[in-house]
Amino acid sequence: MRPTAFLSLLALLFSCSNAEEQSLNGLNRPASEVEPFLKPDHAAILSLDTLYRSYGVEGCFVLYNLKSDSLSLYNATRCEQGFLPASSYKIPNSLIALETGVIKSPEDTIFWDGTERWNGDWNRDNTLAEAFRVSCVPCYQQIARKVGVQRMQEWTTKAEYGQLDIGEDNIDTFWLEGDSRVTPLQQARFLIRLYREQLPFRKEHQHTVKQVMLLEETPEYRLYGKTGWAQPDGRNIGWFVGFFEKGDEAYVFVNNVGNEQAPEGENGMFQRCRREIVEKVFKKIMGEAKKR
Repeated sequence: MRPTAFLSLLALLFSCSNAEEQSLNGLNRPASEVEPFLKPDHAAILSLDTLYRSYGVEGCFVLYNLKSDSLSLYNATRCEQGFLPASSYKIPNSLIALETGVIKSPEDTIFWDGTERWNGDWNRDNTLAEAFRVSCVPCYQQIARKVGVQRMQEWTTKAEYGQLDIGEDNIDTFWLEGDSRVTPLQQARFLIRLYREQLPFRKEHQHTVKQVMLLEETPEYRLYGKTGWAQPDGRNIGWFVGFFEKGDEAYVFVNNVGNEQAPEGENGMFQRCRREIVEKVFKKIMGEAKKR
């Protein structure tokens, strides 16, 4: 072999090796490599008792650093307990709608059925992106009915999203009430795979849903997410789940909260705490990063 050919081959091998190393150690680690890092036994402990108590809630927090593949937990026991997904299910519901062709794009219109509801944003036609942003329950109920039981069961199973009780009698409510459950750690696993576009959906659909999830973009960071709120058996169950990006750092977060349901109109603090707790955790992370 001539020296120039040998050097070219050597350069190619080094390039491939370096690319593989970056893939494994960066933001795109294969899903099969992630599972060991998602064990509570391997997690760092977050001290957030005071923060949760200040809102009068109990809860848990999952924080996963996608660059370092490191897991941090607050209240690890609760992180493994199942809860109704509520409107956090709009994330997989959107993916399934796109994958099955029920919705073609985030600009497709979901037509108002004419029924007046308590939220004015629901009493009009909405695109998929708008329905996600205003958490339009009747819009996503329409989607679920069009997807149907068989396809909904098939895709939630493929995506390994919790333990969902889906039937003909509850196809448009199974994520809001009943026996469907997803744990905070299962939410995190699902979101890690979504961020890396490793779920069993077309990559373009995963990319689309991530963009629909974008809530806030500043020169310093980007916040993506979805809230959820269910009220089973007189209790509030709340979620805020998503991604946080700052520079070359990216995190998956899951905030799960609960308390006794207050009288109508008196649950404002509970409603706020779902997102505010997340914002305060990342404000602390950003502050600590600046000190380093």
